[in-house]
Formats: sequence, C-alpha cells, structure tokens
Amino acid sequence: MNVAYTSPDAHASEAKSERPARPVMPAMLRGLFCRCPSCGNGKLFSGYLTSVHTCESCGEEIHHHRADDAPPYFTITVVGHIIIPALLALEVLYRPEVWVHLALWIPLTLILSLGMLRPIKGSLIGLQWALYMHGFDPEFSEELPEPDPADTLQRRK
Repeated sequence: MNVAYTSPDAHASEAKSERPARPVMPAMLRGLFCRCPSCGNGKLFSGYLTSVHTCESCGEEIHHHRADDAPPYFTITVVGHIIIPALLALEVLYRPEVWVHLALWIPLTLILSLGMLRPIKGSLIGLQWALYMHGFDPEFSEELPEPDPADTLQRRK
C-alpha cells in the first residue's frame, strides 16, 4: 500500500509561490534612504528611529516590522570595520599620543554610529518587507489569541 506523504512545508511553499515576488535589493536600497520599501516615495521614519505606522504615499503597513536589536549589531560591525583599521594605520604610521587617538576616534565613532543606525534599520525593514517577514505577509497574521484565564490558573497550581 503506497501512501503519499505531503509535508507541511509543501503547502507553505505553494502559498509562497502564489505571492508576487518583491525585489530584495531595491527594497533594501529604499530603506537605506529612509523611504518606504514598497513605493520608495513615503517616509519610513516619523522620528529618529521610530518607523511610521503606514506609508503616507502607498498605504503599506510598516508598523509590524521586527528590526529589534539587529540594526545596532550591524552598525557596530560596520563602524568597527571602518574605525579599527584606520586607528591601526594611524598608530603604525605616525605613533601619535594617546590624547590624539581619544580626540579623534571617540567623536568619529559616535558620529558614524549615529549616522549609520537609521539607514541600516531602514534597509533591514526593507529586507523584511521584500521577504514577507514579520507581518508583511498579508496571508499570515502573527497576532496570538488571547490566553484563557482558566488555563492560566490551572498552570499555576
């Protein structure tokens, strides 16, 4: 007796193939320039790092992204790859006093970090939008049902 097995992933891949493809690089570049990843016209942020609820131009919902801690991690990585080689090159070539290093690298690190954090967060939001991640998929809702109070009481006992 042959029984055909269909994995749960097969149904998910069929649903994914029905969705229109969203180009990843244009979405990330739009996010990098702090624009809506969908249309590229509307603003992505209402504050320094606060994303808008919906795009003012196309109406795309943006509030449900989950950038969380990824933008600071990527920012630290990028800034570290700029600052550390430059610091080492300056030290090897000129051997300046410690106060010169402090006066140069601390402000430069702060300026680069604060300047890159917002565009990096925007590009990560664009990536999530392009890959239908974290609520950007209209067929999938991440909202969890409300917990049953009776069930919670039984777990505590």
